[in-house]
Amino acid sequence: MPAFARAIELGYGIEMDVHLTKDKQLVVFHDDTLRRICNSNGVIEQMTYQELSQYRLSGTYEKMPLFSDFLAFVHGRVPLLIEIKMPGWDYTICKYIKEALADYDGAYLLQSFNTIALRWFHIHMPEALIGQLSSNLTKTAKHVPYAANFIAKHLLCNRYGRPDFISYKLADAKTPSLWFVHHLYRTPIAVWTLRTKKAQEIGTVCFDMNIFEDHGIDYQI
Repeated sequence: MPAFARAIELGYGIEMDVHLTKDKQLVVFHDDTLRRICNSNGVIEQMTYQELSQYRLSGTYEKMPLFSDFLAFVHGRVPLLIEIKMPGWDYTICKYIKEALADYDGAYLLQSFNTIALRWFHIHMPEALIGQLSSNLTKTAKHVPYAANFIAKHLLCNRYGRPDFISYKLADAKTPSLWFVHHLYRTPIAVWTLRTKKAQEIGTVCFDMNIFEDHGIDYQI
């Protein structure tokens, strides 16, 4: 939450990730497991919020926030880029996110690696703008079948998901499929995650939206 407060102070939009817990609570947390941030075992979707709230984040006194508390805190002061963490075919999280955003008076975009989530929001919440997340998954996501990664990498599900924008890893952004949808279909492209001035320069000149993070860098809005 202090990082979100700092982003608001600087006038930056906030990119964050939302999971649905075992007891159907929406929580703000990036990773799929507790290992890196909480130095513990556990998968977010397989734990209750009460269990998750016992853990501290990265050695601080901060706990994993509820999505509702996050929305109340931001209160429309900056735009949001909300990543939907949907690890399988179950789209229940989409229903809960729609409910949570029903009374939210602020600008936001939605995005997900899971094209099923895009399709769900296109049908049930057509006023929302939603993006397809992707990267060179054939290289990095070895636990997923190669064919599925190939389809995701080359954005071959766009006709099904009908994304309003693409959110792609900058290091993998030379893929021909991304060039094709950007220049032929004029689809806006966000690139992530920019951590240097050089990356920011490339993102600003070549693409439409930058997702950045780092300490001590004077990013320009």
